[in-house]
Amino acid sequence: MQKIKKGDDVVVRTGKDKGKSGRVVKILKNDTVLVEGINQVKKSQKPNPNANIEGGIVVKDMPINISNIGLYNPAIKKADRVGFRFLDDGKKVRYFKSTNDLVDV
Repeated sequence: MQKIKKGDDVVVRTGKDKGKSGRVVKILKNDTVLVEGINQVKKSQKPNPNANIEGGIVVKDMPINISNIGLYNPAIKKADRVGFRFLDDGKKVRYFKSTNDLVDV
């Protein structure tokens, strides 16, 4: 089980986008994640008429290291650390370390 999952709301802790928040779109290999609206770059793209792709400059989200983001805690309205806990029925769940509230309710 991972501390950050697809669909989680996260806050960037370090880097050029510090303080911005977004939703995790995809978790990639080598501890990187793709967050919508975070770490955007402009890339030149060649046109491809066979795939109906126009050429020009496109804005693209690039991966960010998972250590530079934190899970958003709505109770304190900030990024928070995540831990794991087993419930009485043996199910493993995530919880916020500052408030002890469960993430997966």
